[in-house]
Amino acid sequence: MVYKYFQKLVHGCLQTKRNGAVYVNVMLCHCSEASPQEPLPCEWYEKEFPHMTKLSESLRNVHRLDGRLVDAGANSVVFDDQIERRMQTFMSLARVFIGSPSVQQAVQKNVMAYSQASANCTPFVCFSTPREREPMIVNSLTKVCNFLNISAQQRKLVRLTVCPQVTQQRIWTGALEEILNQLKTELDLSTCRCSSKGIKMGQQIVSSCLKFLAETAVSYDHDSTSWMRLTPAKIIDSSASHKWQDVLEMFNDLIDCLKSEKELCSLAVKLEIMKEGLSQIKDVLIDKSIGYKEARHQENLVQKKLSKTLGHSSKCLFILLLYYLYGHVQDVEVDICGGIYSIGENSFCLCMGKILTTEEDKIIRSAVRQLDRALRLFKFVWETAGMTGVLELQGHLWCVGAASRTLKYRGSTFFLHDISV
Repeated sequence: MVYKYFQKLVHGCLQTKRNGAVYVNVMLCHCSEASPQEPLPCEWYEKEFPHMTKLSESLRNVHRLDGRLVDAGANSVVFDDQIERRMQTFMSLARVFIGSPSVQQAVQKNVMAYSQASANCTPFVCFSTPREREPMIVNSLTKVCNFLNISAQQRKLVRLTVCPQVTQQRIWTGALEEILNQLKTELDLSTCRCSSKGIKMGQQIVSSCLKFLAETAVSYDHDSTSWMRLTPAKIIDSSASHKWQDVLEMFNDLIDCLKSEKELCSLAVKLEIMKEGLSQIKDVLIDKSIGYKEARHQENLVQKKLSKTLGHSSKCLFILLLYYLYGHVQDVEVDICGGIYSIGENSFCLCMGKILTTEEDKIIRSAVRQLDRALRLFKFVWETAGMTGVLELQGHLWCVGAASRTLKYRGSTFFLHDISV
């Protein structure tokens, strides 16, 4: 029943309450237009809550990580279309319930109690509109700047500041190796399930690519002065030197091998994204044997070319930023996008949220880490842009039947809220 009813909701059904002639047009998670702020009739929440509870129980320990569903209990990726659809239904229904009067009152009570206990912090109301409860996948600096309402001049400052830092040789190669190592792990697991020709070929290419990067990486003790460092003998035939073109070709072959492997599509997308950078530096040398000075020159070329060509909206630049900030390239996803709220003179609070299927400690810890990473990313861009005012960070977690509580993580506050009627 919940699925049939939910399909009507997603398309924006018109609900009519005869005795009050109240019309509610519900536009859920994938809607880009503003929705009416009034909630659904109380009868609807009471009628659908048992279905919401059942969905939560059936998805226990399942959560989304790096664009994929993960079973925290078995510590494995879930490849099941039915579970995927069930999760989508659960998340969309949860957003409707978070907008219900009872949940809104509980959120406001918790936030206001914390605000009043905090010095110089004005109580505020968050997640009260449908737009604030929409999901968001953060995949570019442009998306972050749009959310923070950063001006064109400030965006230019962000890019000019970020590019030279994230396009350093060690960040560039580190991000590539991180993606390839993730893919190697997934390919090894895929071999246990099935050993298709594409997977076997993919394993060979990934190993060759990682070996290539390891063998051609120039490693020196940067604490030593240049005249103390060993200089490899220069080769006579410069045409024999390796170039980033070689890595680009391997990425093209690897993507061809993986295009029919549904389980690996999220990592294949990252390979496609990194091709943008590889295509810009394909003529740059990458070889141990070219000597220290030449190697340093080639590394500087990588940095200059990437800094010049990777634009503000580049997903490749964004992956480099993630690796620069966190040392890995996991997707940045928030279930509830929230907003920025004034909490005092020149003080603001960024609130974002996650929806959980269970309040198990492992799930909560994972959600807090994901949410903290998203929040700190936005704060980094806020501060880099030189925005006026101090930005505080606040995370919110929702779960059916949860005991409301407040958590602290890396200096930020996280609230756990109950979804109920």
